[in-house]
Amino acid sequence: MSLLRWFPIFATIIGLVFPAIGSKANPPENDCPPPALSRLEKHKVVAGETLESIANQYNLFPETLIGFNPSLKAGIIAVGSEILIPPFNGIRIDVPAGSSWQDLAEAYGVRSDILFEVNGCQQLSQQVFLPGVNWSRQGTQTVDSYTGFAGYPLPFEAPIGLSYGWRSDASSESRQFHSGIDLLAEMGTVVLSVDAGTVAFASTQGIYGRLVVINHQGGRQSRYAHLQNMSVTVGQQVQTGDIIGTVGVTGSRDLEQPHLHFEVRYNSPLGWVAQDPQLHLQSKPTAGR
Repeated sequence: MSLLRWFPIFATIIGLVFPAIGSKANPPENDCPPPALSRLEKHKVVAGETLESIANQYNLFPETLIGFNPSLKAGIIAVGSEILIPPFNGIRIDVPAGSSWQDLAEAYGVRSDILFEVNGCQQLSQQVFLPGVNWSRQGTQTVDSYTGFAGYPLPFEAPIGLSYGWRSDASSESRQFHSGIDLLAEMGTVVLSVDAGTVAFASTQGIYGRLVVINHQGGRQSRYAHLQNMSVTVGQQVQTGDIIGTVGVTGSRDLEQPHLHFEVRYNSPLGWVAQDPQLHLQSKPTAGR
């Protein structure tokens, strides 16, 4: 088994395919709200506005706006431009052919019934909305001040052997989901904490092999897998750039060459939801200490 999770093709929810036996000719009104993606608004940027101020205006997180408007990744927001505004926090994804609500629920850690309702209680379309990005506002660091992790998980900027997201596997003719990024590095390369936080897990866990999990402020979590050695223990406080282990080949890997499997997750009401780590790695590598 590998970190690329394969999901079998399930039948679409029975209630969508077959009408209820004995149902009336005039069924009751649909209690589901309109699909979230049908409620996107457009906001025209005026002088003096920033990404953070616009996010505040709509009670959203800046990362939510970036997800719907990739041009904002560079941090530049032009006066007069229009940006898409979703009804609440979440992400929009392209649905792989043949997938079901159950497939998406398992891939992203969101309950299938909630996905179904948020998307208007309809059959899967080519794009759907995934709710659940819900950062905690505890501590001194707020969502508005968040611009990415303060550090980088390796002492150098490593090439990416495998990116985050769906991909086709020619060998099995299936669609697979990769919940992090694989950063290529030599065996024994030190692995660094990307930000200050508390070690929540430091042990061996199935396909991850030796795994370190760190909880950070703002409801964020970083995961470091396939480690050769671990230098931290559960409950330990770490700072940006602290050495937490070394690159190894433990667990079940998707690449033959040594690499660090790195994940970022948000703490949502439905659990820790995987997000694209590249949105968070905005700082240059720092030396380990």
